Amino acid sequence: MKAHINENLKKIKAELPQNVKIVAVSKTKPVEDIFIAYQLGYKAFGENKVQEILKKHEQLPKDIEWHFIGHLQRNKVKQLIPFIYLIHSVDSMRLLEKINEEAKSFGNIINCLLQIHIASEESKFGFSKEELVQLLPSPELKSLQNIRLCGLMGMASFTDNVDLIRKEFAYIHTLFKDIQKEYLNDNKHFRELSIGMSGDYKIAVELGSTIVRIGTGIFGERNY
Repeated sequence: MKAHINENLKKIKAELPQNVKIVAVSKTKPVEDIFIAYQLGYKAFGENKVQEILKKHEQLPKDIEWHFIGHLQRNKVKQLIPFIYLIHSVDSMRLLEKINEEAKSFGNIINCLLQIHIASEESKFGFSKEELVQLLPSPELKSLQNIRLCGLMGMASFTDNVDLIRKEFAYIHTLFKDIQKEYLNDNKHFRELSIGMSGDYKIAVELGSTIVRIGTGIFGERNY
């Protein structure tokens, strides 16, 4: 198993530009698999369930960089605040306000990505372009002093249609550049675009991704 994970990581790393970060999506995977990747020098891991990330954080080295990539319920935010490195999936102003409130009580500043709805499926979460344009210049957002906006995140449609995936990634990349220039030109932290997973990360990198979230491509098929 160690050789399998090592080979996968080496292969993916060789395919990526140096400025693109790999978040190894470890959801459903045992701590033993994560520790193998950790020993190989990888420290950024992504989880999509609060209870699972809490359990793994307890059992693994404390210099691991934990990324939360799933839909986050407001009543579970507090549990992540002491240790989370980056929340990829901030999909509403109410969630931003809750993260800010809990972060303030801990004296922390939490790195956040705004999730944008780019897929054709209705089930995907995220801000629309119109909602984002309303949010960014608002006094309400500017009043949140305990969050740090670091960029955007998006999930492409679950499809084999490469042209559709490319179109969706191109859309969020253009949106990222436009709002960076228009609203966040003075925010040095707003530089991350988290798009691309195991099946489409090469397309994502072509279209400006700075973070790719890869699970099965590293650890193999998930244990559901």
